[in-house]
Amino acid sequence: MDHQIGSVNPATGESLGFSKLQTIEELGEMILLASETQKYWGELPVDARIKLVLKVRDFIVDNADRIADTISRDNGKTTVDAMATEVVPAVMAVSYYCKNAERFLRDKNVKSGNIILINKRSKIIRVPYGIIGIISPWNYPFSIPLSEVIMGILAGNGVILKTASETQMVGLILKEAIEYAKLPRGIFNFINLPGKITGDAFLDLGINKIFFTGSVTVGKYIMERAAKYLTPICLELGGNDAMIVCEDADPYRAAVGAVWGGFQNAGQSCGGVERIYVHEKIYNQFMEVLKQKIESLRIGIGTDYNSDMGCMTTLRQTDTVNRHIKDALDKGAKIFAQSQISLSNSLKQILPATVLIDVNHQMDVMRHETFGPVVGVMKFSDYGEAIKLANDSYLGLTGSVWTKNSKRGEELARNIKAGVVSINDHLMSHGLPETPWGGFKQSGIGRTHGALGFDEMTQPLTIVKDVMPFVRKNLWWHPFNKSIYGGLKGILYFLYGKKITLRFQGAAAFLKIVPRIFRKD
Repeated sequence: MDHQIGSVNPATGESLGFSKLQTIEELGEMILLASETQKYWGELPVDARIKLVLKVRDFIVDNADRIADTISRDNGKTTVDAMATEVVPAVMAVSYYCKNAERFLRDKNVKSGNIILINKRSKIIRVPYGIIGIISPWNYPFSIPLSEVIMGILAGNGVILKTASETQMVGLILKEAIEYAKLPRGIFNFINLPGKITGDAFLDLGINKIFFTGSVTVGKYIMERAAKYLTPICLELGGNDAMIVCEDADPYRAAVGAVWGGFQNAGQSCGGVERIYVHEKIYNQFMEVLKQKIESLRIGIGTDYNSDMGCMTTLRQTDTVNRHIKDALDKGAKIFAQSQISLSNSLKQILPATVLIDVNHQMDVMRHETFGPVVGVMKFSDYGEAIKLANDSYLGLTGSVWTKNSKRGEELARNIKAGVVSINDHLMSHGLPETPWGGFKQSGIGRTHGALGFDEMTQPLTIVKDVMPFVRKNLWWHPFNKSIYGGLKGILYFLYGKKITLRFQGAAAFLKIVPRIFRKD
């Protein structure tokens, strides 16, 4: 009998179904098959690959309700949330990458860098890695892997996807969406292995590149293991995002934006607001709106369209949130605002939205990624202080600045050490397929999305061509003599000498050795 992993609705405990647990041997067979088929797939014209991949978009559009419902039940987020942050962005991503794949993969001529070497012409072509492995998380179980799978396939790779064990039902419907395109056998494979062995298995079986989205701890482990094989990796890890609210910001928009950025998906977003720094001149107005909006949030079952926030996906993460809140309260923080939970049969994984004040950077909630429905708010008076606080973290995924002054907003954004900084918004750039996604410091390595993300799916191969094949030799080829040395040094004087006389001397020495390129020695 096949071993299976069951999926359970984290809000209700309802059993959702089962997914077959596979073996490392099966993974090895997938990689072997993919390697054979990828050679053909990588040589196909890009437009032929695009034609097939567009069918994935058709499947998602035709099954949007079923996909959103599956995400909500399997992950615990609201159905509206699933549609807004997973289904709609996924369709946009497929469209964007199909529209731009030919441009991203087009050969690029390199402009000559020096007149002396004008006969050398270079071009860069993009070559697929071969077989890439994608390990995706449970917090955005559809939209995160979908973009990476689509980019990998369009770039000419074979793709093996491992989705989170906690959201296997979403993984299976994503598998159904990709398989609807009827790609050549082996180009896309779905593997269900325990997360703790997947990275090792990918590497030991010779995967050509790994894309991992998840915790800093696991990302570091995969990086360490990949070093043994020099396997390239792309890591999108944790975040502890800062939000700076300037004195001229719209307090209503900023507060409503904080509720969205901090509590969407029950705060389980690596790019969500976790720390808020508010200028003292607008603090009271901002906090008044924030309190009203938090206390009116409706917490409930994700599939209820009138719920504003769903539940935590895992009990382990729930425990982390509760531990961080307790640590803050023990160190002097206070609960400023909290939503109500009206469910009579609430499970432990349904938490209230919580705003903490009197926080400081000695508290876990401000120092580490909480990844749950809680934010800490601090007041500031000086923008230098705000930037210092925002950057006081070993993580740097995203951040935001809220102001009516566009120039000030960009100046502050340029000083925040994060991979993405939004002005007057937060937690939405992942939905922009054209915008690179990734972080600084321990928030990761590499980028996904946009042209930079697409480039991660290929290796650059540079071809250098001599457009004067009739010459017998280059100036610097053997045999050597003193005249050749003087002519080569003459190039320096001719091109870069400070005095006109030195330039003339250099030109003469250079021209003296030019005839050797046309004759045999």
